[in-house]
Amino acid sequence: MQKYALNKVRRLDLLNEVKQQFPEKKGAIVLFAHFEHEKQRFLQESSFYYLTGVTESAAVLVISLDGATTLYMPNCLEERKKWLPCPIMVSDECAKKLEVDCVKYLGARCPGYQAYPYFEPPMYEALLADLKIELGDDGTLFTLAPESPYAYAEQRGLLRRLQDLGLTKKVQDVSAIVARMRRSKDMDEIEALYKAVEITCLAQEAAAQAIGDGVAEAEVQASLEYMITGSRARIAFPSIVGSGANSTVLHYTENDGIMKEGDLVVVDIGAQYNHYCADLTRTYPVSGAFTARQKEVYNLVLKTQEYIAQLAKPGMWLSNKDKPEQSLNHLAKKFLEQKGYADYFPHGIGHYLGLDVHDVGDYTEPLASGDVITIEPGIYIPEEQIGIRIEDNYWITKDGAICLSEQLPKDVTSIEQMVKKQFA
Repeated sequence: MQKYALNKVRRLDLLNEVKQQFPEKKGAIVLFAHFEHEKQRFLQESSFYYLTGVTESAAVLVISLDGATTLYMPNCLEERKKWLPCPIMVSDECAKKLEVDCVKYLGARCPGYQAYPYFEPPMYEALLADLKIELGDDGTLFTLAPESPYAYAEQRGLLRRLQDLGLTKKVQDVSAIVARMRRSKDMDEIEALYKAVEITCLAQEAAAQAIGDGVAEAEVQASLEYMITGSRARIAFPSIVGSGANSTVLHYTENDGIMKEGDLVVVDIGAQYNHYCADLTRTYPVSGAFTARQKEVYNLVLKTQEYIAQLAKPGMWLSNKDKPEQSLNHLAKKFLEQKGYADYFPHGIGHYLGLDVHDVGDYTEPLASGDVITIEPGIYIPEEQIGIRIEDNYWITKDGAICLSEQLPKDVTSIEQMVKKQFA
């Protein structure tokens, strides 16, 4: 199925679900894109991308309950042609390509070539006027506005700004519906995820071959990110390259240490390809060989991962304190407790993976066919400067979990050989 045709199908699924769940309500579905920020490369809000395929900033999509779709764009597109390669234009041709009924301007001309969250009111006057007609006096605005301290923060901020300008305050959150849709991956999504994993595996290999005594963590970071960028991908999250004591810090991203003989190095990285994310971790010995103690702990982490991967299937939970016998997180902690290491595993066993690294998904529901998750046990012993994490990405099918990153070695011998390659 062509790209935008798939987005159209997803929108129809969303529309049907909204009408089914809220049959008594009239209104429209309104979705907001991200804005551009000069300190970082633009990345579209994941749910907006999932439902539209649009990678332009500051766009707004309105879906009438009768199915009509209108994409609103900031009124600076002619100016954007001077700065960007292929901006969306207000034309029937663009509407047809994007599988929407109409492309319109949000309102009056905005200065420069982009819109900002704190815009002048005339810049959104057309959208507000159309929504006033669409919603009437008692219509509901269905949008992504969960009661969350972090989710859809920019979109909720824009919503409040528009409400200050007269937009209805009758809002119905539909983020749970979208989350359920996004959680189950189709084959196109699995292919994109597999490509992201494949690139991340190459980056891990580049990292292993850059490791050595006296080498800066930043040099390893540069080597692996060169591979990601050269593969026409981008980093999915700040790369973690932590050696020695830094290996025991879960989200260490300074990467400013110097590796020493005898250290372990945790490399937790991910490529984002076509908006889909990988998340893989390997732990390497700087010397090219684990000590006996490091090998003991490493093999225990690996056995934990293998044990949990065998159990991962539909009907199990990632984490469920009320059903510990079916909770992968609780089973992993119990496994390590029996070995005397429960206190050295402070984080969860894994998370959902997709358009976001920590993707949408309801942890109160059991795993289902179509989920993609990470399985990432770890043991961190600060007093010994031993930090070990092994993380792979798994696709849940009706028969169990398929490892998407199986091509990246993780047994002790293979890990040592990966590091020793550069010595040879």
